[in-house]
Amino acid sequence: MNWILLVLAGLFEVGFAACLGKAKEATGSEATYWYLGFLTCLVISMLLLIKVTQELPIGTAYAVWTGIGAVGTVLVGIFIFKEPATFMRLFFMTTLIISIVGLKVVSH
Repeated sequence: MNWILLVLAGLFEVGFAACLGKAKEATGSEATYWYLGFLTCLVISMLLLIKVTQELPIGTAYAVWTGIGAVGTVLVGIFIFKEPATFMRLFFMTTLIISIVGLKVVSH
C-alpha cells in the first residue's frame, strides 16, 4: 500500500510542476487557478510523502518520489508544453526509470 501511495505522491508532484508551467502561460484569474492547483497538488504530494516515509526508508522513498516527478514532468513537457523529445532526453529518462525500479526491487 505504501508503494501505491508513493506513486500517487509522485504523480501529484508532476501535477504541481505542470500547474506551474500552465500558470506561467496564463494571466489574471486563470493564473490564480493554476497557482491554487499548484498549492493543492503540493500539499497532497507532501502529505503522502510524509505518510510513506513512516514505513519506507527515507532515501528510497525520496529518490522514487523525485524520480517519478522528474520523469512525469519531462513527459508533461514533451506532450503538453511541446518541449523537444531528443534521443538523449529519452535515454536519460529511461535510465532514471530503470533506477527507480531498481530501488523498488532492492527495498524492503
